[in-house]
Amino acid sequence: MSYRLKKLDKFQGRMGPLLLVIMDGVGIGKQDESDGVFVAKTPNLDKYSKGELYAILQAHGKAVGLPSDDDMGNSEVGHNALGAGRVFAQGAKLVNKAIETGALFKTDLWDRLVTRAKDEGQAFHFIGLLSDGNVHSHINQLFAMIRQCAKDGVKKVRLHVLLDGRDVYEKSALQYIEKTEELFKKLNEGDDLDYQIASGGGRMVTTMDRYNADWSVVKRGWEAHVCGKARMFTSATEAISTCYEEDSSITDQYLDSFVIGKDNEPIGIINDGDSVVFFNFRGDRAIEISQAFADEDFDKFDRGQKPDVLYAGMMEYDGDLHIPGHYLVSPPQIDRSIGNYLCDTGVKSFAISETQKYGHVTYFWNGNNSGYIDAEMEKYVELESDKVRFDQAPKMKAKEITEETIKLLRSGEFKFGRINFPNGDMVGHTGVPAAIITAVETVDENLGKLVDVVNELGGITVITADHGNADEMFTVKKGGKVVSTAHSLNPVPFIIIDSACKGEYMIADLPTQGVSNVAATLVNLLGYEKPDDYEPSLVCFG
Repeated sequence: MSYRLKKLDKFQGRMGPLLLVIMDGVGIGKQDESDGVFVAKTPNLDKYSKGELYAILQAHGKAVGLPSDDDMGNSEVGHNALGAGRVFAQGAKLVNKAIETGALFKTDLWDRLVTRAKDEGQAFHFIGLLSDGNVHSHINQLFAMIRQCAKDGVKKVRLHVLLDGRDVYEKSALQYIEKTEELFKKLNEGDDLDYQIASGGGRMVTTMDRYNADWSVVKRGWEAHVCGKARMFTSATEAISTCYEEDSSITDQYLDSFVIGKDNEPIGIINDGDSVVFFNFRGDRAIEISQAFADEDFDKFDRGQKPDVLYAGMMEYDGDLHIPGHYLVSPPQIDRSIGNYLCDTGVKSFAISETQKYGHVTYFWNGNNSGYIDAEMEKYVELESDKVRFDQAPKMKAKEITEETIKLLRSGEFKFGRINFPNGDMVGHTGVPAAIITAVETVDENLGKLVDVVNELGGITVITADHGNADEMFTVKKGGKVVSTAHSLNPVPFIIIDSACKGEYMIADLPTQGVSNVAATLVNLLGYEKPDDYEPSLVCFG
Protein backbone atom coordinates (compact mmCIF):
# COMPACT_ATOMS: atom_id res chain seq x y z
CA MET A 1 0.00 0.00 0.00
CA SER A 2 1.30 3.45 -0.89
CA TYR A 3 1.30 6.24 1.67
CA ARG A 4 2.28 9.04 -0.64
CA LEU A 5 1.39 12.49 0.66
CA LYS A 6 -0.38 15.20 -1.35
CA LYS A 7 1.23 18.59 -1.85
CA LEU A 8 -0.23 21.57 -0.03
CA ASP A 9 -1.60 24.35 -2.20
CA LYS A 10 -0.78 27.20 0.16
CA PHE A 11 2.71 26.25 1.35
CA GLN A 12 5.49 24.35 -0.38
CA GLY A 13 7.90 24.14 2.54
CA ARG A 14 11.35 25.73 2.75
CA MET A 15 14.44 25.11 0.67
CA GLY A 16 16.37 23.97 3.73
CA PRO A 17 15.77 21.03 6.08
CA LEU A 18 13.13 20.60 8.78
CA LEU A 19 14.66 19.60 12.11
CA LEU A 20 12.61 18.32 15.07
CA VAL A 21 14.36 18.59 18.45
CA ILE A 22 12.78 16.59 21.27
CA MET A 23 13.99 17.84 24.64
CA ASP A 24 13.21 14.74 26.65
CA GLY A 25 11.76 15.58 30.06
CA VAL A 26 11.72 19.36 29.61
CA GLY A 27 8.25 20.56 30.57
CA ILE A 28 6.66 23.81 31.66
CA GLY A 29 6.64 23.88 35.45
CA LYS A 30 5.62 26.26 38.21
CA GLN A 31 8.44 28.68 37.41
CA ASP A 32 9.71 28.68 40.97
CA GLU A 33 12.67 27.11 42.74
CA SER A 34 11.26 23.62 42.20
CA ASP A 35 11.36 24.06 38.44
CA GLY A 36 14.78 23.07 37.07
CA VAL A 37 13.95 24.45 33.63
CA PHE A 38 13.04 27.82 35.13
CA VAL A 39 16.03 27.94 37.49
CA ALA A 40 18.51 27.01 34.75
CA LYS A 41 20.00 29.69 32.53
CA THR A 42 18.31 29.11 29.19
CA PRO A 43 18.78 32.21 27.01
CA ASN A 44 17.93 30.34 23.83
CA LEU A 45 14.72 28.73 25.06
CA ASP A 46 13.71 32.02 26.66
CA LYS A 47 14.14 33.81 23.33
CA TYR A 48 12.46 31.13 21.22
CA SER A 49 9.48 30.89 23.57
CA LYS A 50 8.66 34.57 23.05
CA GLY A 51 8.01 34.11 19.34
CA GLU A 52 4.55 34.03 17.79
CA LEU A 53 4.94 30.40 16.65
CA TYR A 54 4.63 29.01 20.16
CA ALA A 55 2.11 26.67 21.80
CA ILE A 56 1.70 24.59 24.93
CA LEU A 57 0.99 20.87 24.50
CA GLN A 58 -0.43 18.19 26.77
CA ALA A 59 1.91 15.20 27.12
CA HIS A 60 0.28 13.03 29.77
CA GLY A 61 -2.90 11.16 30.57
CA LYS A 62 -5.60 10.78 27.95
CA ALA A 63 -3.66 13.00 25.54
CA VAL A 64 -1.20 10.13 25.04
CA GLY A 65 -3.57 7.18 25.46
CA LEU A 66 -3.23 6.57 29.20
CA PRO A 67 -6.24 5.70 31.39
CA SER A 68 -6.71 9.04 33.14
CA ASP A 69 -5.27 12.52 33.37
CA ASP A 70 -3.76 11.53 36.72
CA ASP A 71 -1.28 9.35 34.78
CA MET A 72 2.04 10.99 33.97
CA GLY A 73 3.34 10.70 30.44
CA ASN A 74 6.51 8.89 29.55
CA SER A 75 8.96 8.75 26.70
CA GLU A 76 7.45 5.66 25.11
CA VAL A 77 3.85 6.84 24.83
CA GLY A 78 5.10 10.33 24.03
CA HIS A 79 7.16 9.17 21.08
CA ASN A 80 4.36 6.86 19.94
CA ALA A 81 2.06 9.88 19.79
CA LEU A 82 4.70 12.12 18.20
CA GLY A 83 5.37 9.64 15.41
CA ALA A 84 1.87 8.26 14.92
CA GLY A 85 -0.01 11.54 14.74
CA ARG A 86 -2.91 9.92 16.59
CA VAL A 87 -3.69 8.74 20.12
CA PHE A 88 -3.68 5.00 20.72
CA ALA A 89 -4.74 3.23 23.92
CA GLN A 90 -1.45 2.44 25.64
CA GLY A 91 -0.07 -0.34 27.80
CA ALA A 92 -1.62 0.53 31.15
CA LYS A 93 -5.04 1.10 29.63
CA LEU A 94 -4.93 -2.09 27.58
CA VAL A 95 -3.86 -4.20 30.53
CA ASN A 96 -6.48 -2.67 32.82
CA LYS A 97 -9.19 -3.50 30.31
CA ALA A 98 -7.95 -7.06 29.86
CA ILE A 99 -8.04 -7.58 33.62
CA GLU A 100 -11.36 -5.82 34.21
CA THR A 101 -13.12 -7.87 31.52
CA GLY A 102 -11.35 -11.06 32.55
CA ALA A 103 -10.05 -11.50 29.00
CA LEU A 104 -6.48 -11.89 30.22
CA PHE A 105 -7.43 -14.92 32.30
CA LYS A 106 -9.39 -16.62 29.53
CA THR A 107 -6.48 -17.02 27.15
CA ASP A 108 -4.80 -20.27 26.27
CA LEU A 109 -1.50 -18.81 27.49
CA TRP A 110 -2.82 -18.05 30.98
CA ASP A 111 -4.26 -21.55 31.16
CA ARG A 112 -0.90 -23.05 30.18
CA LEU A 113 0.96 -20.92 32.74
CA VAL A 114 -1.42 -21.99 35.50
CA THR A 115 -1.46 -25.65 34.51
CA ARG A 116 2.34 -25.93 34.62
CA ALA A 117 2.52 -24.16 37.98
CA LYS A 118 -0.05 -26.52 39.50
CA ASP A 119 2.15 -29.57 38.95
CA GLU A 120 3.80 -31.02 42.04
CA GLY A 121 6.77 -28.93 43.15
CA GLN A 122 6.35 -26.21 40.51
CA ALA A 123 5.87 -22.48 40.99
CA PHE A 124 4.39 -19.46 39.28
CA HIS A 125 6.95 -16.61 39.28
CA PHE A 126 6.22 -12.92 38.75
CA ILE A 127 9.06 -10.48 38.00
CA GLY A 128 8.58 -6.73 37.62
CA LEU A 129 8.50 -3.21 38.98
CA LEU A 130 6.61 -3.03 42.28
CA SER A 131 4.94 0.38 42.40
CA ASP A 132 1.89 2.31 41.25
CA GLY A 133 3.88 4.66 39.04
CA ASN A 134 1.88 3.34 36.06
CA VAL A 135 4.78 3.99 33.70
CA HIS A 136 6.25 0.48 33.53
CA SER A 137 3.75 -1.40 35.66
CA HIS A 138 1.08 -1.07 38.31
CA ILE A 139 0.87 -2.96 41.57
CA ASN A 140 -2.90 -3.41 41.16
CA GLN A 141 -2.38 -5.34 37.94
CA LEU A 142 0.10 -7.62 39.70
CA PHE A 143 -2.27 -8.18 42.61
CA ALA A 144 -5.10 -9.07 40.23
CA MET A 145 -2.96 -11.78 38.65
CA ILE A 146 -1.81 -13.10 42.01
CA ARG A 147 -5.40 -13.32 43.25
CA GLN A 148 -6.35 -15.14 40.06
CA CYS A 149 -3.55 -17.63 40.66
CA ALA A 150 -5.10 -18.38 44.05
CA LYS A 151 -8.56 -18.80 42.47
CA ASP A 152 -7.10 -21.10 39.83
CA GLY A 153 -5.49 -23.36 42.41
CA VAL A 154 -1.83 -22.42 42.06
CA LYS A 155 -0.23 -23.43 45.36
CA LYS A 156 3.17 -21.77 45.05
CA VAL A 157 3.84 -18.21 43.86
CA ARG A 158 7.16 -16.43 44.03
CA LEU A 159 7.50 -12.69 43.45
CA HIS A 160 10.74 -11.04 42.34
CA VAL A 161 10.41 -7.34 43.06
CA LEU A 162 12.17 -4.51 41.24
CA LEU A 163 12.11 -1.39 43.39
CA ASP A 164 11.11 1.90 41.80
CA GLY A 165 12.04 5.22 43.43
CA ARG A 166 11.93 6.81 39.99
CA ASP A 167 8.32 7.01 38.84
CA VAL A 168 7.26 7.33 42.49
CA TYR A 169 8.80 8.85 45.64
CA GLU A 170 12.48 7.92 45.77
CA LYS A 171 12.26 6.01 49.09
CA SER A 172 8.81 4.47 48.99
CA ALA A 173 9.67 0.79 48.48
CA LEU A 174 8.61 -0.30 51.96
CA GLN A 175 5.03 0.87 51.48
CA TYR A 176 4.66 -1.37 48.41
CA ILE A 177 6.36 -4.27 50.16
CA GLU A 178 3.97 -3.85 53.09
CA LYS A 179 0.93 -4.01 50.80
CA THR A 180 2.31 -7.10 49.11
CA GLU A 181 3.10 -8.86 52.36
CA GLU A 182 -0.43 -8.11 53.58
CA LEU A 183 -1.90 -9.70 50.46
CA PHE A 184 0.31 -12.76 50.78
CA LYS A 185 -0.50 -13.15 54.47
CA LYS A 186 -4.20 -13.14 53.70
CA LEU A 187 -3.89 -15.62 50.83
CA ASN A 188 -1.59 -17.94 52.78
CA GLU A 189 -4.15 -18.31 55.57
CA GLY A 190 -6.19 -20.80 53.56
CA ASP A 191 -6.00 -23.50 50.92
CA ASP A 192 -2.42 -24.42 51.82
CA LEU A 193 -0.97 -21.66 49.66
CA ASP A 194 2.68 -20.62 49.71
CA TYR A 195 3.00 -17.12 48.24
CA GLN A 196 6.23 -15.22 49.04
CA ILE A 197 8.64 -12.56 47.87
CA ALA A 198 11.79 -14.32 46.65
CA SER A 199 14.25 -11.69 45.41
CA GLY A 200 14.60 -8.10 44.36
CA GLY A 201 16.74 -5.05 43.80
CA GLY A 202 16.66 -1.46 42.57
CA ARG A 203 15.52 -1.04 38.98
CA MET A 204 18.72 0.72 37.84
CA VAL A 205 20.88 -2.03 39.33
CA THR A 206 18.79 -5.15 38.80
CA THR A 207 17.17 -6.53 35.62
CA MET A 208 15.74 -3.40 33.98
CA ASP A 209 18.49 -2.35 31.56
CA ARG A 210 17.49 -1.11 28.12
CA TYR A 211 18.97 -0.61 24.65
CA ASN A 212 21.92 -2.88 25.49
CA ALA A 213 23.36 -0.12 27.67
CA ASP A 214 24.65 -2.33 30.49
CA TRP A 215 24.00 -6.08 30.42
CA SER A 216 25.54 -6.46 33.88
CA VAL A 217 22.24 -5.07 35.20
CA VAL A 218 20.37 -7.98 33.61
CA LYS A 219 23.01 -10.43 34.79
CA ARG A 220 22.52 -9.34 38.40
CA GLY A 221 18.79 -9.83 38.00
CA TRP A 222 19.22 -13.27 36.44
CA GLU A 223 21.50 -14.38 39.25
CA ALA A 224 19.10 -13.11 41.93
CA HIS A 225 15.77 -14.21 40.43
CA VAL A 226 16.77 -17.41 38.69
CA CYS A 227 19.80 -18.68 40.61
CA GLY A 228 19.21 -17.22 44.08
CA LYS A 229 22.68 -15.66 44.08
CA ALA A 230 22.80 -12.31 45.86
CA ARG A 231 23.03 -11.00 49.40
CA MET A 232 20.52 -12.97 51.48
CA PHE A 233 17.94 -11.65 53.93
CA THR A 234 15.01 -13.16 55.81
CA SER A 235 12.52 -10.73 54.21
CA ALA A 236 12.30 -7.95 51.66
CA THR A 237 11.61 -5.51 54.47
CA GLU A 238 14.88 -6.49 56.14
CA ALA A 239 16.76 -6.15 52.84
CA ILE A 240 15.49 -2.64 52.13
CA SER A 241 15.79 -1.41 55.72
CA THR A 242 19.36 -2.69 55.91
CA CYS A 243 20.32 -0.88 52.72
CA TYR A 244 18.81 2.34 54.07
CA GLU A 245 20.71 1.95 57.34
CA GLU A 246 24.02 1.23 55.61
CA ASP A 247 23.72 4.21 53.23
CA SER A 248 21.27 6.91 54.26
CA SER A 249 21.66 8.67 50.90
CA ILE A 250 20.72 5.66 48.75
CA THR A 251 17.38 5.64 46.96
CA ASP A 252 15.22 2.73 45.88
CA GLN A 253 16.24 2.61 42.25
CA TYR A 254 19.86 1.95 43.24
CA LEU A 255 19.37 -0.68 45.98
CA ASP A 256 21.57 -3.74 45.55
CA SER A 257 20.15 -7.07 44.42
CA PHE A 258 19.00 -9.39 47.19
CA VAL A 259 17.43 -12.80 47.73
CA ILE A 260 15.16 -14.03 50.49
CA GLY A 261 16.32 -17.18 52.24
CA LYS A 262 15.41 -19.63 54.94
CA ASP A 263 18.01 -21.78 56.69
CA ASN A 264 20.60 -20.13 54.43
CA GLU A 265 18.87 -21.38 51.27
CA PRO A 266 17.03 -19.14 48.74
CA ILE A 267 13.28 -19.71 48.82
CA GLY A 268 12.46 -18.86 45.23
CA ILE A 269 14.91 -19.95 42.55
CA ILE A 270 13.39 -20.62 39.13
CA ASN A 271 13.39 -24.30 38.18
CA ASP A 272 12.60 -26.46 35.17
CA GLY A 273 8.86 -26.66 34.64
CA ASP A 274 8.03 -23.35 36.36
CA SER A 275 5.95 -20.53 34.86
CA VAL A 276 7.36 -17.01 34.68
CA VAL A 277 5.54 -13.75 33.90
CA PHE A 278 7.35 -10.45 33.55
CA PHE A 279 4.53 -8.12 34.54
CA ASN A 280 5.82 -4.77 33.23
CA PHE A 281 3.73 -3.53 30.34
CA ARG A 282 6.27 -1.04 28.98
CA GLY A 283 8.72 -2.51 26.55
CA ASP A 284 12.09 -0.81 26.70
CA ARG A 285 13.30 -2.19 30.02
CA ALA A 286 11.61 -5.56 29.54
CA ILE A 287 13.28 -6.68 26.32
CA GLU A 288 16.69 -7.74 27.62
CA ILE A 289 15.48 -9.95 30.48
CA SER A 290 13.01 -11.49 28.02
CA GLN A 291 15.89 -12.34 25.70
CA ALA A 292 17.79 -13.90 28.58
CA PHE A 293 14.87 -16.24 29.23
CA ALA A 294 13.97 -17.01 25.63
CA ASP A 295 17.02 -16.85 23.33
CA GLU A 296 18.71 -20.18 22.74
CA ASP A 297 21.87 -18.57 21.30
CA PHE A 298 22.11 -15.94 24.05
CA ASP A 299 25.67 -14.64 24.54
CA LYS A 300 25.44 -11.51 26.69
CA PHE A 301 26.47 -13.31 29.88
CA ASP A 302 26.77 -16.86 31.20
CA ARG A 303 23.31 -17.97 32.27
CA GLY A 304 24.56 -21.27 33.65
CA GLN A 305 22.03 -24.05 33.17
CA LYS A 306 19.05 -22.16 31.80
CA PRO A 307 15.84 -23.53 33.33
CA ASP A 308 13.16 -24.88 31.00
CA VAL A 309 10.27 -22.55 31.82
CA LEU A 310 7.22 -21.10 30.13
CA TYR A 311 8.08 -17.40 30.01
CA ALA A 312 5.59 -14.69 29.11
CA GLY A 313 5.63 -10.91 29.08
CA MET A 314 2.70 -8.77 30.05
CA MET A 315 2.84 -7.49 26.47
CA GLU A 316 4.84 -8.03 23.30
CA TYR A 317 7.73 -5.68 23.89
CA ASP A 318 9.10 -5.63 20.33
CA GLY A 319 6.64 -6.06 17.49
CA ASP A 320 9.26 -6.61 14.80
CA LEU A 321 11.50 -9.05 16.64
CA HIS A 322 8.54 -10.61 18.47
CA ILE A 323 10.03 -10.36 21.94
CA PRO A 324 8.90 -12.27 23.89
CA GLY A 325 7.34 -15.15 22.00
CA HIS A 326 4.50 -15.37 24.54
CA TYR A 327 2.60 -12.39 25.96
CA LEU A 328 -0.66 -11.84 27.82
CA VAL A 329 -1.96 -8.59 26.29
CA SER A 330 -1.46 -7.40 22.73
CA PRO A 331 0.22 -3.97 22.43
CA PRO A 332 -1.38 -1.10 20.55
CA GLN A 333 -1.34 -1.74 16.83
CA ILE A 334 0.13 1.49 15.52
CA ASP A 335 0.17 1.73 11.76
CA ARG A 336 0.97 4.48 9.28
CA SER A 337 3.46 6.46 11.32
CA ILE A 338 4.79 9.66 9.82
CA GLY A 339 7.86 7.68 8.79
CA ASN A 340 5.76 5.48 6.49
CA TYR A 341 4.36 8.56 4.76
CA LEU A 342 7.69 10.34 4.39
CA CYS A 343 9.45 7.28 2.98
CA ASP A 344 6.71 6.65 0.41
CA THR A 345 6.69 10.34 -0.54
CA GLY A 346 10.44 10.36 -1.12
CA VAL A 347 11.39 12.57 1.83
CA LYS A 348 14.78 11.44 3.11
CA SER A 349 15.20 11.64 6.89
CA PHE A 350 17.55 10.89 9.75
CA ALA A 351 17.12 10.10 13.44
CA ILE A 352 19.77 10.58 16.12
CA SER A 353 20.13 10.11 19.83
CA GLU A 354 22.38 8.39 22.30
CA THR A 355 21.72 4.87 23.53
CA GLN A 356 19.32 5.86 26.31
CA LYS A 357 16.84 7.40 23.86
CA TYR A 358 17.88 5.97 20.50
CA GLY A 359 14.97 3.53 20.55
CA HIS A 360 12.57 6.38 21.17
CA VAL A 361 13.35 8.24 17.93
CA THR A 362 13.36 4.94 16.02
CA TYR A 363 11.38 2.04 17.54
CA PHE A 364 8.72 4.01 19.43
CA TRP A 365 8.54 6.78 16.82
CA ASN A 366 7.86 4.10 14.21
CA GLY A 367 4.93 2.61 16.14
CA ASN A 368 6.77 -0.03 18.22
CA ASN A 369 8.60 -1.47 15.23
CA SER A 370 12.33 -2.14 15.06
CA GLY A 371 14.59 -1.41 12.14
CA TYR A 372 14.28 0.85 9.15
CA ILE A 373 11.02 1.49 7.36
CA ASP A 374 13.09 2.08 4.21
CA ALA A 375 16.86 1.91 4.56
CA GLU A 376 17.32 3.87 1.33
CA MET A 377 15.27 6.78 2.64
CA GLU A 378 16.40 6.83 6.28
CA LYS A 379 19.57 7.02 8.34
CA TYR A 380 19.59 6.16 12.06
CA VAL A 381 22.53 7.14 14.28
CA GLU A 382 23.10 5.82 17.81
CA LEU A 383 25.78 7.36 20.01
CA GLU A 384 26.81 5.19 22.95
CA SER A 385 25.69 6.55 26.31
CA ASP A 386 28.05 6.83 29.27
CA LYS A 387 27.75 3.94 31.72
CA VAL A 388 27.71 6.13 34.82
CA ARG A 389 25.01 7.65 37.00
CA PHE A 390 23.58 10.54 35.06
CA ASP A 391 24.00 13.07 37.87
CA GLN A 392 27.74 12.45 37.51
CA ALA A 393 27.71 13.26 33.78
CA PRO A 394 24.67 15.50 33.23
CA LYS A 395 25.85 16.81 29.86
CA MET A 396 25.54 13.25 28.55
CA LYS A 397 26.13 13.15 24.76
CA ALA A 398 24.38 16.39 23.85
CA LYS A 399 27.50 17.86 22.25
CA GLU A 400 28.10 14.74 20.17
CA ILE A 401 24.44 14.55 19.11
CA THR A 402 24.63 18.18 18.00
CA GLU A 403 27.85 17.68 16.07
CA GLU A 404 26.51 14.63 14.23
CA THR A 405 23.23 16.41 13.48
CA ILE A 406 25.05 19.40 12.00
CA LYS A 407 27.07 17.10 9.72
CA LEU A 408 23.92 15.51 8.38
CA LEU A 409 22.14 18.84 7.98
CA ARG A 410 25.06 20.29 6.05
CA SER A 411 25.29 17.22 3.82
CA GLY A 412 22.19 18.42 1.98
CA GLU A 413 21.01 14.83 1.69
CA PHE A 414 18.15 14.96 4.18
CA LYS A 415 14.97 17.00 4.16
CA PHE A 416 13.84 15.99 7.66
CA GLY A 417 15.68 15.06 10.83
CA ARG A 418 14.61 14.23 14.37
CA ILE A 419 16.82 14.11 17.44
CA ASN A 420 16.35 13.48 21.14
CA PHE A 421 18.33 15.16 23.89
CA PRO A 422 17.83 12.77 26.88
CA ASN A 423 19.31 15.07 29.51
CA GLY A 424 16.16 16.56 31.03
CA ASP A 425 14.66 13.12 31.60
CA MET A 426 17.61 10.92 32.50
CA VAL A 427 19.23 13.48 34.79
CA GLY A 428 15.81 14.56 36.04
CA HIS A 429 15.30 11.04 37.36
CA THR A 430 18.30 11.43 39.68
CA GLY A 431 16.62 14.21 41.67
CA VAL A 432 19.93 16.08 42.02
CA PRO A 433 19.21 19.81 41.44
CA ALA A 434 22.71 20.90 40.43
CA ALA A 435 22.93 18.11 37.86
CA ILE A 436 19.42 18.80 36.55
CA ILE A 437 20.22 22.47 36.03
CA THR A 438 23.43 21.59 34.19
CA ALA A 439 21.48 19.15 32.04
CA VAL A 440 18.91 21.77 31.03
CA GLU A 441 21.57 24.39 30.36
CA THR A 442 23.46 21.91 28.19
CA VAL A 443 20.36 21.26 26.10
CA ASP A 444 19.76 24.99 25.74
CA GLU A 445 23.33 25.64 24.61
CA ASN A 446 23.13 22.97 21.94
CA LEU A 447 19.71 24.14 20.80
CA GLY A 448 21.25 27.47 19.93
CA LYS A 449 23.91 25.82 17.79
CA LEU A 450 21.37 23.76 15.89
CA VAL A 451 18.96 26.63 15.27
CA ASP A 452 21.79 28.77 13.90
CA VAL A 453 22.74 26.08 11.38
CA VAL A 454 19.16 25.38 10.30
CA ASN A 455 18.57 29.13 9.82
CA GLU A 456 21.76 29.36 7.78
CA LEU A 457 20.52 26.52 5.56
CA GLY A 458 17.12 28.15 5.07
CA GLY A 459 15.20 25.54 7.03
CA ILE A 460 12.80 25.26 9.96
CA THR A 461 13.46 24.07 13.52
CA VAL A 462 10.67 22.61 15.62
CA ILE A 463 11.32 22.20 19.35
CA THR A 464 9.15 20.26 21.77
CA ALA A 465 9.28 17.58 24.46
CA ASP A 466 7.70 14.20 25.10
CA HIS A 467 6.80 14.84 28.77
CA GLY A 468 7.98 16.79 31.79
CA ASN A 469 10.57 15.85 34.43
CA ALA A 470 13.33 18.41 34.96
CA ASP A 471 10.58 20.99 35.49
CA GLU A 472 9.70 19.42 38.87
CA MET A 473 12.77 18.74 41.00
CA PHE A 474 10.80 18.54 44.25
CA THR A 475 7.38 19.04 45.72
CA VAL A 476 6.52 20.75 48.98
CA LYS A 477 4.57 18.73 51.51
CA LYS A 478 4.13 18.79 55.25
CA GLY A 479 7.56 18.50 56.72
CA GLY A 480 9.34 20.21 53.86
CA LYS A 481 10.62 19.44 50.37
CA VAL A 482 10.22 15.97 48.88
CA VAL A 483 12.60 15.14 46.06
CA SER A 484 10.81 14.29 42.83
CA THR A 485 12.51 11.76 40.55
CA ALA A 486 9.38 10.98 38.55
CA HIS A 487 7.97 12.51 35.41
CA SER A 488 5.68 15.47 35.93
CA LEU A 489 2.10 16.12 34.87
CA ASN A 490 3.16 19.42 33.35
CA PRO A 491 2.60 20.38 29.70
CA VAL A 492 5.46 20.84 27.26
CA PRO A 493 6.50 23.66 24.93
CA PHE A 494 6.07 23.65 21.18
CA ILE A 495 8.17 26.12 19.24
CA ILE A 496 8.65 26.75 15.52
CA ILE A 497 11.66 28.77 14.41
CA ASP A 498 11.37 29.77 10.76
CA SER A 499 13.41 32.85 9.91
CA ALA A 500 11.84 33.01 6.44
CA CYS A 501 8.26 33.05 7.71
CA LYS A 502 6.41 36.18 6.58
CA GLY A 503 3.00 35.29 7.92
CA GLU A 504 2.28 32.39 5.55
CA TYR A 505 1.11 30.41 8.55
CA MET A 506 0.35 30.86 12.22
CA ILE A 507 -0.42 28.75 15.28
CA ALA A 508 -3.89 27.26 14.95
CA ASP A 509 -6.60 27.87 17.53
CA LEU A 510 -7.43 24.29 18.56
CA PRO A 511 -9.77 23.34 21.44
CA THR A 512 -7.21 20.81 22.68
CA GLN A 513 -3.64 20.26 21.64
CA GLY A 514 -1.14 17.59 22.58
CA VAL A 515 1.99 15.92 21.31
CA SER A 516 -0.11 13.83 18.88
CA ASN A 517 -0.71 17.05 16.90
CA VAL A 518 2.99 17.37 16.08
CA ALA A 519 3.10 14.83 13.22
CA ALA A 520 0.50 16.64 11.11
CA THR A 521 2.35 19.88 11.79
CA LEU A 522 5.62 18.44 10.52
CA VAL A 523 3.91 17.15 7.39
CA ASN A 524 2.48 20.63 6.74
CA LEU A 525 5.83 22.34 7.30
CA LEU A 526 7.35 20.01 4.73
CA GLY A 527 4.72 21.25 2.27
CA TYR A 528 2.23 18.38 2.33
CA GLU A 529 -1.34 17.78 3.41
CA LYS A 530 -1.73 15.76 6.58
CA PRO A 531 -3.21 12.24 6.41
CA ASP A 532 -6.98 12.43 6.88
CA ASP A 533 -7.13 10.66 10.25
CA TYR A 534 -4.13 12.41 11.84
CA GLU A 535 -4.83 14.82 14.66
CA PRO A 536 -5.11 18.46 13.43
CA SER A 537 -1.99 20.42 12.66
CA LEU A 538 -0.81 23.03 15.10
CA VAL A 539 -0.45 25.51 12.24
CA CYS A 540 -2.97 27.00 9.84
CA PHE A 541 -2.29 28.84 6.62
CA GLY A 542 -3.57 32.27 5.67
